[in-house]
Amino acid sequence: MTTEAEMHGAEVQGVAPAGAPPPDEATAAKPSYGALLVVLAGLFITNLDFFIVNVAIPSLQANMRATSAEIQLTAVTFTIGLSALLITGGRLGDIYGRRRIYSTGVLLFTLASLACGIAQSMGELIVARGVQGAAAALVIPQVLGILTTTYSGKHRAVAFNAYGVALGAAAVFGQLIGGLLIKADVFGMDWRTIFLINVPIGLLVLVFTPKLVPESKSEGNTGLDLTGVLLVTAGLTAVVLPLVIGREEDWPAWTWLCMAAAVPLLAAFWASQRRLAAANRSPLVTPSLFRDRAFGVGSVAILVFFSVMASFFLVLAIFLQQGRGASALGSGLLFVPLGLGFFVSSAMAPKFAAKLGRQALAVGALVLAVGDVAFAQTASQLGATGSVGWCIPAMVVCGFGMGLVVAPLTSLVLEGVAATHAAAASGVFSTAQEMGNALGIAVIGVVFFGQVGEHPSAQGYTDGFGLSLYVQAGICVLVAVLVQLLPRKADKA
Repeated sequence: MTTEAEMHGAEVQGVAPAGAPPPDEATAAKPSYGALLVVLAGLFITNLDFFIVNVAIPSLQANMRATSAEIQLTAVTFTIGLSALLITGGRLGDIYGRRRIYSTGVLLFTLASLACGIAQSMGELIVARGVQGAAAALVIPQVLGILTTTYSGKHRAVAFNAYGVALGAAAVFGQLIGGLLIKADVFGMDWRTIFLINVPIGLLVLVFTPKLVPESKSEGNTGLDLTGVLLVTAGLTAVVLPLVIGREEDWPAWTWLCMAAAVPLLAAFWASQRRLAAANRSPLVTPSLFRDRAFGVGSVAILVFFSVMASFFLVLAIFLQQGRGASALGSGLLFVPLGLGFFVSSAMAPKFAAKLGRQALAVGALVLAVGDVAFAQTASQLGATGSVGWCIPAMVVCGFGMGLVVAPLTSLVLEGVAATHAAAASGVFSTAQEMGNALGIAVIGVVFFGQVGEHPSAQGYTDGFGLSLYVQAGICVLVAVLVQLLPRKADKA
């Protein structure tokens, strides 16, 4: 007779024990969403820190006498630490246990947030931000890995939808949360509160993780491919570094050399992964993952779509604060209509995706494209004194389109991934997202600031914002085309 403890131990390893019901049936019988809440809390704070730091720029310049280069490095070090280590972080979870690596990442992120909050110089802050990014790279891949191995059937779909909502909420409300924290100025801490708020949340997550989150890891070969770690870290850094600071530096020669060097580095990484897989050893990324068309095409779609998401929030914040003179809190409040549209469509998305499959993503992308065009047209008519309130309907439409894509995207891309490769696949998924963020900010930044010019004016910001939205609308149409390459089995209608 199989004991309850034996059944639980086998389940979290991804193996069905003797006498146990099938995974879908077992999960459907008595799901516990405690694990979901715990891991989404970690996901939210790590993704929030990608967006929230922009709100602190005026305070850092005033209180820390930060130069523009130091402000830039505050964002860059986080982005590089995160992007370059996501794949490695995912593999570490597969090898050593996803709950263990998740807890380790949350602990490091909490300590790094504390270091950011008490930093006495910009140098200390920049170093702590780099550690924050590296710690986030340990946390984020484990979230999808844990959800994949903890839930199945309809409960996995619910968990993946909640993942997408948490991801989008961090982006949509990052500006508002940051503005509220700085405006509150608790104990006179000003910008420091946007980092220190992570400390109590991180401590709560650390308390509840061992109580509510089951441990799981990959079976079979479990060695860490150190050559692969070095190659992929160097290759991704060579891509991300010039993308995130190239425009600010006016694209010097080294940025192009970096991006050129990324090609042989990433090619060597891929060749090494194929050799290890052929020898039945342990690659960082199993090449067979990309034989699943949903995962391969979906990863490209993620990269392209998130190039729109990150750049949209960047140019919107600059347009509102510098183009229209809104405060950090005032511009944050204008993100609420986006959030309204996002949450309404996120609630609808599961049933919508169940009915339309991949076409739900296409509809969402096209709705966002329509919202972008309407937003650009409305903004161009404001003139010098017109109220940004006229843009609220278009902002609701944009948020609605985002929710239709972000909420079901994870489930449609990862539904065919085996539990044994869950965290590694999540690392690739998250890397595609972060690469999209960096690429979008670089490309749209060129478009936006090209219109603003060397002598910024309200009209220049409006022109740059409008042109950026038109480009983003075109990218959304491309996403709608890309999702047609997803397998037809994703169409449920």
